[in-house]
Amino acid sequence: MVLRRKMDVIANNLANINTAGYKSDNLLFEEYIMPTARMNDFRSSDKKISYVIDNRITHQFAPGTIRETGNPVNMAFNDDSSWFAIQAPDGERYTRNGEFDINSQGELVTTEGYAVLGQDGPIVFTTEDSNIDIARDGTISTERGEIGRVRVVTFANQDAMVKEGFSLFKHANPQVVEVPNILSGRVESSNVKGVKEISRMIAVTRAYTSLANSQKSIQDLRENAIDKLGRLSA
Repeated sequence: MVLRRKMDVIANNLANINTAGYKSDNLLFEEYIMPTARMNDFRSSDKKISYVIDNRITHQFAPGTIRETGNPVNMAFNDDSSWFAIQAPDGERYTRNGEFDINSQGELVTTEGYAVLGQDGPIVFTTEDSNIDIARDGTISTERGEIGRVRVVTFANQDAMVKEGFSLFKHANPQVVEVPNILSGRVESSNVKGVKEISRMIAVTRAYTSLANSQKSIQDLRENAIDKLGRLSA
């Protein structure tokens, strides 16, 4: 069951290899020794039975490669610790996916349609805004002048972040970045390494097959033993 879940995690990583800002996952294992599953009738060879459990899923926060898009409202960070603030239905969330766009109401939104937050709330453009320019510090300017500044945060403990969906994360203690380092007209790609994930998938498949064969061999041995013991008793 644990190997099957690990395969699901790997498959999800591969499925999001082209999702901007996606952070790959990994499944951690932990040994669990059953406290009561042992045989007390044998003094010398008795051992506690050891199982394996999937402890937790960890997120790999290494930055992905930066690629140019030519879209002036696309953004990426020139560091590995900054995050965009997003207004999701359940509250403020955070992402590295800067593949933003402008919706029909003039709001700067994510690919899911959630509003991108500035320092004073959602960032909104008007029909008069043209020649959009986003400076490295997140200041957004048009022909009308400065219209806002992107809200950028960081976290003292990124390991405490909880993933929601493909590229959104939740965290209770964001810290505002006063001087961010934003690259406009670019987006950060997924940090999934395709070759590495396929190698992991092959390893898990081989381990799963080996375990299934071992279990079948043990089951066949038990059936043969039961069959022979039954004949002796008869």
